[in-house]
Amino acid sequence: MAAASAAPAPRGGPTPLFGAYGIVKRFGAFTANDGVDLEIRAGEIHALLGENGAGKSTLMKILYGLLEPTEGVVTHQGDIVRLANPEAARALGIGMVFQHFSLCENLTVAENIALVMPAALTGRALAERIARLGADYGLHLDPARPVWSLSAGERQRIEIVRCLLQNPKLVILDEPTSVLTPGEAEALFAVLERLRDEGRALLYISHRLDEVRRLCTRATILRGGRVVGTCDPRAESARSLAAMMVGTGVSEVRPKSVGGSRGERLVLDRLTLPAPGLHGTPLRDIALRVAGGEILGIAGIAGNGQAELFDALSGESRAPAAGAVRFDGRAAGHLGINARRRLGAAFVPEERNGHAAVPPMNLSENALLSRHATAPLTRFGLLRLGAARALARRVVDAFDVRGAGPDPAAGTLSGGNLQKFVVGREILAEPGILVINQPTWGVDAAAAARIRQAVLDLAGRGSAVVVISQDLDELFEIADSIAVLHAGALSRPVPTGATSRAALGLLMGGVGEPETQTGEPPAAPAIRTAAPVL
Repeated sequence: MAAASAAPAPRGGPTPLFGAYGIVKRFGAFTANDGVDLEIRAGEIHALLGENGAGKSTLMKILYGLLEPTEGVVTHQGDIVRLANPEAARALGIGMVFQHFSLCENLTVAENIALVMPAALTGRALAERIARLGADYGLHLDPARPVWSLSAGERQRIEIVRCLLQNPKLVILDEPTSVLTPGEAEALFAVLERLRDEGRALLYISHRLDEVRRLCTRATILRGGRVVGTCDPRAESARSLAAMMVGTGVSEVRPKSVGGSRGERLVLDRLTLPAPGLHGTPLRDIALRVAGGEILGIAGIAGNGQAELFDALSGESRAPAAGAVRFDGRAAGHLGINARRRLGAAFVPEERNGHAAVPPMNLSENALLSRHATAPLTRFGLLRLGAARALARRVVDAFDVRGAGPDPAAGTLSGGNLQKFVVGREILAEPGILVINQPTWGVDAAAAARIRQAVLDLAGRGSAVVVISQDLDELFEIADSIAVLHAGALSRPVPTGATSRAALGLLMGGVGEPETQTGEPPAAPAIRTAAPVL
């Protein structure tokens, strides 16, 4: 609610629609935000930029009422307000579209939207409002469809529609294009520009700096929890914005150099698997061959079989035929994760918390879990914890992993720093085969460059690498060839220099059939194991 006292004077120009002044947020001895000032005006798209761990998420949560500041004030039209919870924020006209969808899979579109709407707005009235808003903004949805049956782009529409149905004055968007095809991203940009033209304010958080330069007229840059600058992104390059974020220039990713072909190391031979449950995606006649020194990129929209393909490669799902999966010529289809690791493979799953790392455990303990099957054993049958601590320190040093203390819990690291640790842990094992899913999802430009360079260098040493990614720019930067996964079928790989974003975008959207698809029904059921990929 608004307080009687007035806010600090605006930093220049008219009174902002929303402001944050002197924001400090401490978690024990750690200061996530340190004296942050931010002004957001009606009719603008304002970028909030910073490397992983810079304090963006903390500030965003304060503005949406998920956290209260230790010090400082938030203002609405010049009056100090207290945002005790998201309901208070929504009452003032603040809406938020989260990076990770907060949707209930088994509910319909309308039921998911009803969860945040007034109790009186249900049934036909709600369906009509969804249809009307969808027609106005080009965000068409079927209110009766269950969420589990929708593409990632359609799920993004639900998040935006239920935000807009609350008629927000300020819309906060966190990495909104991370799961969209190029065509879907263009459609989203048109919606955002219309919202701006209607006089709404938008706070746009993204590591895709070309998008920021296209959409935003002002940017506030955070580093180490503090504001280090503001600028007009249109007057900057992506590289200069990245340099402001990290404080130094971002290194160019060097191309890999491989001394000739090393022969086929990873082969999938007509792999067909049913969906691993009611809402998964069956894999249909998947065939791929990856040689030593080669990086194969696999593009696709989330929900088209990426998780299922990763599970089939890692051993979480086992193939009906042992020879359907071969590592260095050895049949691996019936083998689990540990046995595949012993064949020289390593795996980086998409979800770093819970799948790639156990959040309450220290980095050394996570290193111990991932290496116990392949490292030299003690007489007690376990890798020594001291050796695991040494490995964790090697990863921290080699990949610039930043955390509180020498051996922090995995869950205390920012997303980008935990991603660097997980990738580094696998790469420092010098695997002959690496499968990595969404290697730089949600990480800043410097961390992304470090991860991509490490993948290129590993391939340069003769490893076969499969990179599953929704970021086409990433695949064009590091992959030798790219295939598209759509509805569980994989297209024929095409050399990176012989295709385009537009061509891949069509395949990602289901326009054109993958050449390797046979349309045959799934064969025998997969045998799934419960162990996480660590």
